[in-house]
Amino acid sequence: MSENKQPEQNSHLTGAPSPEELEAAQAANEYDAMNTENEAQAQLAILQAKNTELSDNYLRAKAEAENARRRADDEISKARKFALESFAESLLPVLDSFEAGLALKEATQEQLREGSEATLKQLKSALERNKVIEINPAAGAKFDPHQHQAISMVPAAQEANTVVTVLQKGYLIAERVLRPALVTVAASQ
Repeated sequence: MSENKQPEQNSHLTGAPSPEELEAAQAANEYDAMNTENEAQAQLAILQAKNTELSDNYLRAKAEAENARRRADDEISKARKFALESFAESLLPVLDSFEAGLALKEATQEQLREGSEATLKQLKSALERNKVIEINPAAGAKFDPHQHQAISMVPAAQEANTVVTVLQKGYLIAERVLRPALVTVAASQ
């Protein structure tokens, strides 16, 4: 029996693990591997849940952005439609005045003139309500190439590059030039 114990004692002395130690080490390794696998699976589950959440948030944001774009397009379309509708509505009284003036068969020159002046006043008012503003520079005003178009330069007894006469009024619409005023400009002496 001492022979059996001797190799066992020798294994301790040589540093070689006993079968029990090997079994314990293997069990510990399996336990560590199992814990590592469980931790990895738990992390994977957390990451998958986070991925699903982010994916849902992305899809919601994308849908909301698309809806906002559609609403903006609808608003722009409605604004254009109703702006034109408002402009046309403000011109209807002018049309009525013209028709009423033409319906008078026995109108005098003075009545026609008064009717034309009243109709012109209505038209100017309708244009102003819709932000169409007249460009009619006074004689001597500085020439502005953004609002005026010079037809010719003429000798004049005023400062050079100033308006001498307005040949045709211009118009702004919402502060943007719709048509520049046609003017003659004083030439430098």
